[in-house]
Amino acid sequence: MRQTGKRSVVEAIKRECISAIIRTNDQSLASDAMEAAVEGGFRMVEFTLTTPGALVLIGEFSKRSDLIVGAGTVLSSSQARDAVSAGACFLVAPIVDREVIEEAIKLDVPSIPGAYTPTEMQNAHRCGADFVKVFPMPANGVGFIEAVRGPLPHLRLFPTAGVTPDNFLEYLEAGCAGVGFVRSLFEPGDLASATFAAIRDRATAITSRLAEWRSSQ
Repeated sequence: MRQTGKRSVVEAIKRECISAIIRTNDQSLASDAMEAAVEGGFRMVEFTLTTPGALVLIGEFSKRSDLIVGAGTVLSSSQARDAVSAGACFLVAPIVDREVIEEAIKLDVPSIPGAYTPTEMQNAHRCGADFVKVFPMPANGVGFIEAVRGPLPHLRLFPTAGVTPDNFLEYLEAGCAGVGFVRSLFEPGDLASATFAAIRDRATAITSRLAEWRSSQ
């Protein structure tokens, strides 16, 4: 599944549409937890650069031909270059930073900046962003997505905060290009106790629900 070139990665992201996003303060824990998510069926994974050893983890997981591996919390051009050099094939940020988006274009990888308002989202799109991470997510998440996509249907929205195993299909039905799972997949209690089986089972439930939903379309 390994993709090269921005266009092919964009299509792969749209096809997979669910991403496992890990943020911890322990490199080994991040590796084991993400492996559990992969065992549960996730094929798009993201390591935030705030996680110790994130570039090493990106390098290790990007060697696997069945995964799409990205870097999160990319806040500078130099971080973008380092992440892509390590093996990341998409870049995610919590904010809209024109320099990071332009660097992603130079590196020929998709960028997914974070935006909160419709104005920020449209500005990200105009800067060349391939998707827009809705961040943070308002309380009425699905309703907000529907309201934004009414006048701005061209935006490829990719929410993360507020997405859970129980509601993620509602976001996809509302027109999101994809969704990301953070704490709702990697629950803090499971990470603290290294209960990786629970993470794997949760991932399996998510991917199974997605498969059932797709088969019914």
